[in-house]
Amino acid sequence: MNGPAKVLVVDDSILFRTKLRISLSEDPALTVVGSAMDPEDAMRKIEQLKPDVITLDVEMPKMNGIEFLRKLIPKNPIPVIVVTSLPMNALDALEAGAVDFVNKPQAGVAGDVENFLQTLRTKVKMAAQAKVRRPLTQAVQRPSLVQRMAAPAIQASSDTVIAIGASTGGTEAIIEVVKTLPENTPGIVIVQHMPPNFTNLYAQRLNRICKMKVKEAQDMDRVLQGHIIIAAGGYHLTLKKDARGYYIRSLQGERVSGHCPSVDVMFDSVADCAGSKAIGVILTGMGADGARGITKLHKTGAYTIGQDRESCVVYGMPMEAYRMGGISKQLPLDSISDEILYKLSRKA
Repeated sequence: MNGPAKVLVVDDSILFRTKLRISLSEDPALTVVGSAMDPEDAMRKIEQLKPDVITLDVEMPKMNGIEFLRKLIPKNPIPVIVVTSLPMNALDALEAGAVDFVNKPQAGVAGDVENFLQTLRTKVKMAAQAKVRRPLTQAVQRPSLVQRMAAPAIQASSDTVIAIGASTGGTEAIIEVVKTLPENTPGIVIVQHMPPNFTNLYAQRLNRICKMKVKEAQDMDRVLQGHIIIAAGGYHLTLKKDARGYYIRSLQGERVSGHCPSVDVMFDSVADCAGSKAIGVILTGMGADGARGITKLHKTGAYTIGQDRESCVVYGMPMEAYRMGGISKQLPLDSISDEILYKLSRKA
């Protein structure tokens, strides 16, 4: 991209549109080329202005933001950052093809507006470089190994654990990896960068989709075969082990690698606790969280998988992990679940 990224702001509130225009224009890497008051207005402006990125309010008249995304992305895959205060709307938007979301600031909370604007500027710049993922229902999917085999021959020992880390683009990437894994898959722990109040709804959504059972992390949860634990927003997830097997701690703490929960924190604990018995997976995401931790895990003898550049929404975290020498194999997203099952079938 040559020059600043062109941004279109879509929001039904003239005050909020103005605030976003002013804030985004303060960044020399961005230029606001226009604004729209509703999705119909946005469709016209997109044709006229050819924006590189769109910021989108979800709760709007005439057509809500989710319906707008479902019409826009399959035909015109422009990176979209959704602005919303409702977790369910954010998850629906990501499913519909949005790159990421930002929580609307809370009225009267000191510093919340400035934190929101700073986060929005960062994510809009990131989105300008992102690959837009068309909804999976729009794509023709080849049958996976999991779907082709009635009862995958998993030979992994009870000490096997799978750890997955992701950020931008990760909510849908995680679904693609775990949705068809069989009920006898070893326990999985996942860190997906999300704020509090969002991770529980995400875990519930996964639980409806997956063959494995999925829940948001609670302190001292056991890591069991056929179960997936999603790190809670605002809490670090670490793996522990006792005479009964693996369990997790879910505790508040300072941000690590810029995040809480942190993928690095999880991978560090998996390296210390499970070592070569683990399988580590690092998926799409901005920045480098998880790269150091999965490299440590790889050095213990664990098998580690990185999502490849072509299938990532943002090839940041997997790229840094690969550069550090922490990845056993890079794979496209639709091959990762097959690879996990293949390695499990060979583990003693």
